[in-house]
Parts: sequence; structure tokens; C-alpha cells
Amino acid sequence: MAATIPSPAVLVLEDGSRYRGRAYGAEGRTVGEAVFSTGMTGYQETLTDPSYAGQIVLQTAPHIGNTGMNDDDMESSKIWVAGYIVRDPSRVVSNFRSERSLDDDLVASGVVGISGIDTRAVTRHLRSAGAMRAGIFSGADAALSEAEQLELVRSGAEMAGQNLSGAVSTAERYELPATGERIGSVAVLDLGVKTSTLNFLAERGFDVIVLPQTVTAEEILELEPSALFFSNGPGDPGASDHHVELLRTVLRADVPYFGICFGNQLLGRALGFGTYKLPFGHRGINQPVIDVSTGRVEITAHNHGFAVDAPLHEVSDSAEGFGRVEVSHYDLNDNVVEGLNCLDIPAFSVQYHPESAAGPHDANYLFDRFRDMVLAKNSTSAATDGDQN
Repeated sequence: MAATIPSPAVLVLEDGSRYRGRAYGAEGRTVGEAVFSTGMTGYQETLTDPSYAGQIVLQTAPHIGNTGMNDDDMESSKIWVAGYIVRDPSRVVSNFRSERSLDDDLVASGVVGISGIDTRAVTRHLRSAGAMRAGIFSGADAALSEAEQLELVRSGAEMAGQNLSGAVSTAERYELPATGERIGSVAVLDLGVKTSTLNFLAERGFDVIVLPQTVTAEEILELEPSALFFSNGPGDPGASDHHVELLRTVLRADVPYFGICFGNQLLGRALGFGTYKLPFGHRGINQPVIDVSTGRVEITAHNHGFAVDAPLHEVSDSAEGFGRVEVSHYDLNDNVVEGLNCLDIPAFSVQYHPESAAGPHDANYLFDRFRDMVLAKNSTSAATDGDQN
């Protein structure tokens, strides 16, 4: 039986650029911010990362789908991308862990995609012009006029100014028990958290209490957690004033803090720094970052379009009264801030993904650093209580 030839599809960028290809996944139309991810592997972890909500993801690796999909590598309960762009989708799945094809999951999730286009050319264009709104049109929508398609793209929301936490956060609180030697509890503000992150926290001895993004500072403090963790997530940190104020309140209560990705940007804002939108962002699993304290270069997993505006190579004073702050990590490609370390309060954060799903694992030690910080705080608190008694 002859294979069915996919129907025509077109990718339209807001500057009027058009790329014709074939329908991939579900057919129809979708609009979002076009971004590119440079990972050679890990497409399942990318697709199921809530941080990609609202974005049409282009894979720079030419062959996608070779290893299929499985339930073990899901980083959340669903695929979050607004659309998917690949050059050569694999029509044959070859992996012993595979349970179904990528095509099957894209169709089941209603994700509109496109294949058969020169993804190198689109990537070069986005690197020059910057991430921008885009649309994929297939099926009946491929027959719309060019003017209609471009108008639909340009009428879509821009990523700047969007608060998307409510779309990806858990609706209800839930908990994971510590799987390592228990040292306390961590309150996790779910802004789009990945499953691997929660597992790594539990392995470090934390009872993990996952909270919806609507939680208040008072509700967090009532839990008396040993620490607070802000997760990764989509959207503009400048549109998350509630979470910034929540973090300031909990920091003033002397609760240790660790944040990643969106949690790094929110710590930056809580300390008094600004944030800004990067031209085309960092997305993929091959970003070189230097740890200033050790001089060690780590190859790290990224997914962010915004960054913290803080000075490199100097200690700053927090404008919000949290003492001295230093940039702990920065990207060697473009000197973008990739981590903050507070010198007078127990708080630090990184812009990238130390849970390393999918790989590499260079930054996994940060979960150990967080554990050590909480243990040191527990020890200091115990000594203080002993002196008072």
C-alpha cells in the first residue's frame, strides 16, 4: 500500500517571509512565537516542557522522530508547543523504548506542524531578525490568501508582556515524598515545572510540596517549609509582579531559595534588577556557561527568551535591601547573565535547566548545592535556638 503524501503547508512569519512545506502532525492553523532549539536530541523533553507554551518550535537538527515517544521521558502531562517545525520527520521509529511515533502524539495533541522546509534558512533568518510571531497553515487553512494568513499572524499576541503561568501551573496542590535521606520540605511554585526537577529535589531529601501559581506568600509561610523553589515557565517576567512580591516576602522571612529559568528572572526582579527580551533567546542542550566561582565551563540545557540585566564581574547591592549580589554564571556565547548568588541571604538561582532533561548533566550539582545551603541554614537555626535556650 502506497504511503499517503502529506498535504501542502506553509510557515508564515510576521515580516512576510513564507516557507512552503508539508503538513506534519495535526492539520489546521496555529499562531505563536517562532523560536529555534539547537538540541541534536531530546525532542520529546522539548515538546513536553511547559516553558514552550505559546511558541512554535523549530528544530535545527535535520532528523526528528527517529526514536519515537514513550511515557518515561515525558516532562509533563502533555505536549505544550503551539506548533512544530522540522526538516525531515522520521517515518520509521527505531528504538526499543519507543511506545508510539512522534506523529501519533502530535496528531493526538492537536499540534499543527510543518516539515520539508529548509530549517537552516529559517534559523538564520530568526538569528538575524529575531524571534517573531509566526503561523503554520495546512489543510483548508493552506488555501487562505497570503494576505489573510499574514493578518492572522500579525494579530497574534507578542510574547513580551504575556503572563502565561496560569496556563501551565497545577490547579491543585500535590506532594512528593523525599526519596533520599529526609532533610526537610521544599515549597515549589509551579510556573511550568518539569517532572525531572521534582524528582531531583525529592532525591536530595526534600518532601516536595508543589503549589499553584495563585498561592500567596502567607500560605507558603504557613507551611513552614525548609526552602522555597521557583520553577521554569513561559512568558515575560515583567508581567509577573505577584510572584515577585511573593518572593520578596518569603526572602524577608529568611527562607532559603533556589530558582531556575523563570525563577532566576523573578529573583533578579525581586532583588531590584531589570529583565529584558533577548533577540532570539537560548534554546537547546549545548549552551556553554561558566561558573564564576570555579572557572569551570558547563555545557547546559536552556529554554529562555528573557534575561536578567545585572552587571558582570562585580558585586552589586540589592536595591530592595537584600544585601550583596553577584552574577554567578554567564553565557560564553554572548555574556548573558545565567545565574545570581546572594551573599547576605540564603538564595541563588540559575537561568538554565540543571535537571538536564534531555542532557547534558554538567549542572546537576546545583541540586546538591541547594541541599547543602538548606542543611547549613538548618544547622545555624538549631545553634541559634540552642543559644537562646
